[in-house]
Amino acid sequence: MSNNKKTTKKLSKKKDIPKFVIITGLSGSGMSSATNAFEDLGYFCVDNLPVLLLTSFARLLIPTLEEKIAIEKTALVIDIRERHFLSQFPDALMKLRKKRLEPFVLFFEASDDILRRRFSETRRPHPFDHGKGLIGAIRAERKALTEVRAASDLIIDTSAETVHTLRTLLRNKFGVDDKKSSLSVQIVSFGHKFGVPHQVDVLFDVRHLPNPYFVPELKELPGNHPKIEKFLESKHDVLETAKRFTDLLNYLLPLYRREGKSYLTIGIGCTGGRHRSVMIAERLSKGLKKDGVEVSVVHRDIKK
Repeated sequence: MSNNKKTTKKLSKKKDIPKFVIITGLSGSGMSSATNAFEDLGYFCVDNLPVLLLTSFARLLIPTLEEKIAIEKTALVIDIRERHFLSQFPDALMKLRKKRLEPFVLFFEASDDILRRRFSETRRPHPFDHGKGLIGAIRAERKALTEVRAASDLIIDTSAETVHTLRTLLRNKFGVDDKKSSLSVQIVSFGHKFGVPHQVDVLFDVRHLPNPYFVPELKELPGNHPKIEKFLESKHDVLETAKRFTDLLNYLLPLYRREGKSYLTIGIGCTGGRHRSVMIAERLSKGLKKDGVEVSVVHRDIKK
């Protein structure tokens, strides 16, 4: 497969980020994964849009004089599944560019072997299979899309990409440089006696810390009460534990962002979920917020 200079096109500046993206390419090359990535980037996405509706849909990107409202960013998937695609897409694309709507055409492809393996694993029929077999369908589609590929603004070969690396690649090219807000973190304090919360990504156990439950005047107070905080902050082990947890999260969060994770749930567990886990959860939240991380806190068992 020949290299294409368009594959190295850079979109590094915020003003260069396309607002109107048309996703197309070879079947099985990663267009569905790309759509999910664009949705995470705030694009309004439509899959398998008929070519006949392309010009009409594009008008929604232009604010009307009355309402001054338009779709800010959109990504449309138009490919071989649409029966008029090959005959009508080049003309439709030309009409859009004449109207200065400036669609950015993103073309996905992969090697024959990779496409064959993907279709074999999913057991889905190839949409261009007309009795020639899978390899024949892949090669026929590649040949049929030669003109579309040549008219594309950016060509991405996904042969060596995973879902995660493809998401990262698209985020780097089409996303605003806002690394701090790209990952939403929720911290959940809980009591082990009531069970570990579902869907926890990172779990910390703080049952090794001094327990205010055994201090009569503190027993009935919640972990976010000033007296509980003062009691626990006076203990070296508590401060050291909170520091080490924070250091570990500061190391982990950039790695989760790099893998394209949008949401991360951190569980903090003590015995009953009223004192130690609550205090540590609040302390971790404050530390992460200082670093610009979007954090929410839930105290599941504080009233039990």
